[in-house]
Amino acid sequence: MDVFDELLRGVRGRGAVFGRSVLRAPWSLRFTDGAYLTLCLPLRGAGWIVPEGGEPLRVKVGEVAIVRGPAPFVFTDDPADGTGAGRADDVREVRWGQVRDSAAPPDRGPELDCPTVLLAATYDVRAQVPQRLLRALPPALVVPDEEDCAPMRDYLEAQLGGGRPGDQIVLDRLLDWMLVCTLRDWFDRPEADPPGWYGALGDEVAGPALRAMHADPAHPWTTAELASRAGVSRTTLAKRFTELVGDGPVAYLTEWRMTLAADLLTRPELTVGAVARRVGYADAFGFSAAFKRLRGESPSAFRREASALGPVEAAAPAG
Repeated sequence: MDVFDELLRGVRGRGAVFGRSVLRAPWSLRFTDGAYLTLCLPLRGAGWIVPEGGEPLRVKVGEVAIVRGPAPFVFTDDPADGTGAGRADDVREVRWGQVRDSAAPPDRGPELDCPTVLLAATYDVRAQVPQRLLRALPPALVVPDEEDCAPMRDYLEAQLGGGRPGDQIVLDRLLDWMLVCTLRDWFDRPEADPPGWYGALGDEVAGPALRAMHADPAHPWTTAELASRAGVSRTTLAKRFTELVGDGPVAYLTEWRMTLAADLLTRPELTVGAVARRVGYADAFGFSAAFKRLRGESPSAFRREASALGPVEAAAPAG
C-alpha cells in the first residue's frame, strides 16, 4: 500500500455534515463548531477565508479551501471586517451540527441572483494515523481543483436535501473524494511544507526503508535489514534517513508503532496485550514502557481518555 494512501485511509466520512449558504453582501459566516477540518467549496461567487490569527485567503469558484481547526474562522465578503462585528446585513454564526442548509432570505430574490453560494463540510478527524499528515497543514489553504471536478461539484450540490435513500452515504463518499484530492494536490504545491518523512518517500535510500516499515510495522526491523532493502550499508541508511526524516530508522519505527497503537487502543475489544502484539511487541510490559515514554501516559490512561470520544477508524497494522 502507498504510504500516502495508508495515512489518509482513516480520513473517511461517517455522517459528515454538509451545509449550503446563499449569501448577499455584506455578509460574514463565522464557523464556531470546533471541527478538525472544514472544507469550503464556492459553487458561485467568491469570498475570503479569515483564520483566527492568520492572513486572509481568497477562494473562488474552481478552488477548494481547507481550514484546520479547532479554532473558529470566518468566511466573508470583506476581509477588512472579517469578524462580522458591526456588519449591518447578513452576519451568521455557523454550527453545522445544528444548521444543515442556510438559504437566502425570501425578500432577496432567487438563489441564482445571489453573488455567492458556499458549500461547506466539517470533518472530525480524531484518528492518530491521518493526523501525522494533517498536522503539517497551515491554518488555511486554497487549491485550484481540476477541470474535471466541475461536474462533481454540480452533482454534489444536487445531492443536498434530495431526500433519496442512501443520500448520507453518497455525501460521505463525495466528501472523502474532494478532501483527499485537495490534500494530495496541496502537498504537491511548492508552498506546501510537508513533514520530512513525506519527502523521504521518494528518496532512493530512505524511501525503501520507510515503505518497508509501513508495510509491516510489527516486523522486528533492524537498521541492517532496512539498509539491505535499499541496497546500501547500515551507516549510509542511518545517515541519509536521519538527514531527511529527523530521526533514525529505529526511532521512526517506534514512533510509527505508537501512532498505530493509539488508534488501536480506542477499540475496546482489543486488550493492551493484543495491541502490543499488533505493533511488534512480544509483551504488554515493553509496549507500555515505550508508549509512556513517547506519549507521556500509559496505554490504559490513554484508553480511558479516548473512550469518552468513541472508537476511531484507523489504519490497521499488517501481521
